[in-house]
Amino acid sequence: MLVEVVEARGSVPREAGTRMLVSGDEVVGTIGGGHLEWQAIARARERLAANDTAPLEWPLALGPSLGQCCGGALTLRLSPMTEASITAWPAPRPLFRLHLFGAGHVGRALVQVLAGVPCEIVWVDERESEFPNDASPGHVQRVSVEPVEAEVANGRPGDAYLVLTHSHALDLALAEAILKRGDFGWFGLIGSATKRARFEHRLRDRGIAEEVLSRMVCPIGLPDIGGKQPGVIAVSVAAQLLRTFP
Repeated sequence: MLVEVVEARGSVPREAGTRMLVSGDEVVGTIGGGHLEWQAIARARERLAANDTAPLEWPLALGPSLGQCCGGALTLRLSPMTEASITAWPAPRPLFRLHLFGAGHVGRALVQVLAGVPCEIVWVDERESEFPNDASPGHVQRVSVEPVEAEVANGRPGDAYLVLTHSHALDLALAEAILKRGDFGWFGLIGSATKRARFEHRLRDRGIAEEVLSRMVCPIGLPDIGGKQPGVIAVSVAAQLLRTFP
């Protein structure tokens, strides 16, 4: 059975369009958890057991009767999974498109953190051997190319760029190419405040305007999240991207 939030009003766990699939012994996806979801799963399985294939519109108020105090209201639609519904299944709208330069520890950690986030990642490294052996999630495109900075030209206006390569010289070349585009939605460069100051000096000499330079994020990550472990940096940068592209 396909369980879908078709209408949502007020404070609710998930927005309209959220879907999950329910079979006799498995659930894929979530409409927000809690007692609401438990009841929806139970009702879907009742209809499966009864071979009831008629679509059902089910309005619900999220109050004490459901054991949830959100205070909003929603309507669920329960319907059988069919070939037509599979064909019409909408792809999730990506929140952002990220050009991730560098397949080192932080790059790998960030791809893992973003595995469950609806986004597109173009993951670039000149060293193909640096990509992990296991397959990347479907929304990740691996690109091994030289020169790496040439890949910047394939971006779209509003895309996000994150530079964290193994080479300061390559970082500088990438920063110059991204800043010269000027149409990025976000640009992050791994490094300290000292690295930023040195890069700013060199980039000014290469003709990058001050107002464009000011949009470069370096150091990366949320300032109130400390720690330099790759996983911590990855979580902090992921949160920064989600703030930028809500």
